[in-house]
Amino acid sequence: MGLELYLDLLSASCRAIYIFAKKNSIPFEFQFVDLLKGHHHSKEYVEINPLKKLPGLRDGKFTLSESVAILLYLCRKYSAPSHWYPPDLHTRARVDEFMAWHHTALQVPMSKILWIKLLIPKITGEEVPAEKTQEMLADVKKNLQLFEEKFLQDQMFITGNTISLADLVALVEMMQPMGGDHNVFLNSSKLAEWRMRVELSIGSNLFSEAHNRLVKLAEWDCSMLDPTVKERIRELLQRYK
Repeated sequence: MGLELYLDLLSASCRAIYIFAKKNSIPFEFQFVDLLKGHHHSKEYVEINPLKKLPGLRDGKFTLSESVAILLYLCRKYSAPSHWYPPDLHTRARVDEFMAWHHTALQVPMSKILWIKLLIPKITGEEVPAEKTQEMLADVKKNLQLFEEKFLQDQMFITGNTISLADLVALVEMMQPMGGDHNVFLNSSKLAEWRMRVELSIGSNLFSEAHNRLVKLAEWDCSMLDPTVKERIRELLQRYK
């Protein structure tokens, strides 16, 4: 049995792995796990990843969870070009630093924008209170400014002149609000220019392919959504009230 990647490209973490594997010609079998239908809680998937989260990896009898761990596993097993995870001690540490920071500073708030702007209203028929939305957008704005000042600075990419795993992970996270028609790049030319450099380094066709499901999310018919999933989303709404 070859490499299997358990993914839903609605997830930024899954998109990072998908793009990395495709860009580096890593052969894998795409196993679709539908997040919106709660398939990551299924008995079959829990055998792959007891944490009930995406992404997941199975390589023969070996299984692995957590997106950063999976990216590093793929880097090492398939000897990816060194610019992805540079061998220089300090440059690699900069990638590690960003990876440790981004979970709460980018991943969580970017996902919340998608839920607040699109998924919660679409599924529950109720809007999140405006003040909660504004609080979240202010938090995102602050963290994007920190990203520019601390990580990007005046460089082409986070580690200098070439793309790394840090750039890939950062950009797919910042794309998440696009599913809710919210563009975080509009207010910063520096951020927008960096986005274009990363996208061109990846390849525009591959980048668009990976984000196709996300940008079409507004067209999704949620009427057939599993009732238990709907109930969990209603519970999520209460946290914002």
